Amino acid sequence: MQGLKRKLVYVTFYELIGLCMSTLGLAYLSDTQASHTGPLAVMITTIAMLWNLIYNTLFEYWESRQATRGRSVARRIVHAVGFQLTLVVFLIPLIAWWLGMTLLEALVVDLAFIVLVPCYTFAYNWAFDRVFGLPKSALAAA
Repeated sequence: MQGLKRKLVYVTFYELIGLCMSTLGLAYLSDTQASHTGPLAVMITTIAMLWNLIYNTLFEYWESRQATRGRSVARRIVHAVGFQLTLVVFLIPLIAWWLGMTLLEALVVDLAFIVLVPCYTFAYNWAFDRVFGLPKSALAAA
């Protein structure tokens, strides 16, 4: 599976799993009900889905221009950490506003996700590539 279909399948399953994790995690970390953090998790998931599509397109563009093909552990780590660090820029202000806290407090709440999400992203990408194969950008040139 390649192209837009691959990206849509990838991001849909990635974010559905992420939505469940973030609703429960935010409720636990902010000591509120899941009914209060659920809408926030939906907003986070929507932002993450859009950013995921953009980020992966940019990453694959960069990847397709590299001399070394394939997805090494180092490349997967760069991908996962890069995605999470750039996503945090969008999410910290949203979390602070929704939960009525300072940016610093929101950062503390989000620290668990800052650590967890790259690990989840790394594992998910590895599993996704095992099931669906590598994208063209990671395959050796013919």
